[in-house]
Amino acid sequence: MATRSEIHFELVELSGHVIAQGAWSATLRADCLYRTARLAKPGHRCRLLQGTQEIKPFTPLAALDLSLGTCIQVVWISSVVQGCGTAGAFAVIKNNGSVVTWGHPDMGGDSSSVAELLMTGVVQIVATDTAFAAIKDNGSVVTWGAWNRGGDSTAIATLLAEGVVQVCGNTGAFAARKSNGSVVTWGNDEEGGDSSKVVATLLSDVVQVCGSGGAFAAIKSGGSVVTWGDDWGGDSSEVAALLTEGVVQICGGEMAFAAIKADGSVVSWGDSRYSGDSSAVASLLTEGVTAIF
Repeated sequence: MATRSEIHFELVELSGHVIAQGAWSATLRADCLYRTARLAKPGHRCRLLQGTQEIKPFTPLAALDLSLGTCIQVVWISSVVQGCGTAGAFAVIKNNGSVVTWGHPDMGGDSSSVAELLMTGVVQIVATDTAFAAIKDNGSVVTWGAWNRGGDSTAIATLLAEGVVQVCGNTGAFAARKSNGSVVTWGNDEEGGDSSKVVATLLSDVVQVCGSGGAFAAIKSGGSVVTWGDDWGGDSSEVAALLTEGVVQICGGEMAFAAIKADGSVVSWGDSRYSGDSSAVASLLTEGVTAIF
């Protein structure tokens, strides 16, 4: 528990960018930190994490465990109004938190089976090629669309009932990061829906998940990276020694990933035809890189 009259915090995005830093009175609640974070992206919503613990807006600052550190991670999860599409349907979030869908019924255009769950509280929607997943403000996830492409999450429904802070989708699967730092996956097994081979490494300390066309990559709190899914990005064995520490951001392409390390260098892996091989420009990627697009 905090014991100081004022507590110094640093609000930092996943990329490492510092949004704000300063001292806040210990008598305040955490909503003051949320308000400060949102000044950086007006109209967007976020979640705040202290280590792997989610900070709720109503939490008194004095109740925070300072042994977990005073660096607060800002996870952007949605703008106030958002749209998302699959290969044949669209879904939009209205400013009252409800969802409207249309398009091919088998590709997510028909959300009638979960309509009651989409009437309020939705803050983010992501998609595979034929299914949608929506995060609600209570940390639960609702899915619909093609059952074998992520639309059916009944097998792991209890794990998606609360605590989800991020959902990432690739072509055929979803990965959800929870506030305790664990990751839950579902959808097409070969495209990352089955993470059983790396499940032991995804039980805690994950701070970011990113998808490529058919694979996922997760950054852990120490800067190491875990990958799974198809061979074009899911297998990072050739660069494993470079991904054991220091990674601060990952970007996924169609069949490859690229990671920025804390020293400004870049590591890439995946299909060499789709940017998985950066050897031609390796000398330019040893330092000074600040973002990947």
